[in-house]
Amino acid sequence: DVHCHFPLNWMDPQADPAQRLENLADHLVRAGVARACLLCSDRFGTRTHEQLIEYARAYPELFIPVANVDPDVTSRERVAELHAMGYRGLKLIGVNREYDAPEYFSMYEAAQAHQMPVLLHMGVIGGPIDYARTHPRRDPEAARRFQQFSGRRGPRDVSARRMHPFHLDTLANNFPNLKLIGAHLGGTGNYDAAASVARWRPNVYFDMSGGETIEDHGEQRGYIGREIGVEKLVWGSDCPAEEVQAHVDRFVAMFERLGLSEDDANRMWYQNAAEIYGEAEPQFAAE
Repeated sequence: DVHCHFPLNWMDPQADPAQRLENLADHLVRAGVARACLLCSDRFGTRTHEQLIEYARAYPELFIPVANVDPDVTSRERVAELHAMGYRGLKLIGVNREYDAPEYFSMYEAAQAHQMPVLLHMGVIGGPIDYARTHPRRDPEAARRFQQFSGRRGPRDVSARRMHPFHLDTLANNFPNLKLIGAHLGGTGNYDAAASVARWRPNVYFDMSGGETIEDHGEQRGYIGREIGVEKLVWGSDCPAEEVQAHVDRFVAMFERLGLSEDDANRMWYQNAAEIYGEAEPQFAAE
């Protein structure tokens, strides 16, 4: 699982997350997850990376700590510090500049030097309500969530244009040994760009997280295993603990419908990510 968020309490960021993390670990293991990249964020300012990794260390056989960072303030020295703490990768989202802005290059250079893969959110950032599927006008749960978050909405300097798959092409050319994972198949509307970059850049991969809409598009439009080869795709949950099993079940059914071999499915479930994070040796074809 390359896309597993640390379960901070959004409504009460000060709350001790130990119990929520235990609940997440339990659901992951029960769903058959062998390893999970735990995306540790200090976005609320209530838990530092130093503090969050201590929680992750309670589950050394399950979690691979990944630091969610702001590239505008993350220096090469800070990347080295995160690596020394035990973080194995970086996560980016909601950046103020485009991912391939030269101002961010020192951070990527440090990540490459320390062999820390970088997971990058792609496309539009989701919200509490998917208006393509529901609306507060007709759905009581959507109405509740709309009212719950209405007081929290305000202007924010975020744009999907800064988080586009073509930025990974720039990064892959400048940092050829840096493993890059674009989230959500590149983001709705960006699939062709994602497929193009994955096709030609050896160290660029895409995760298949993002929910049923992206899953449907990936399957029905031929991106999973066809436009994007199975060696370039990795699985990520990116969902609450209680939804992990359903998420796994959907992919099991999808892989069966696609007629994937056991080896192809294993590539996307585990082997690709294991190679990215140094948990397994890369495999190459013999003559």
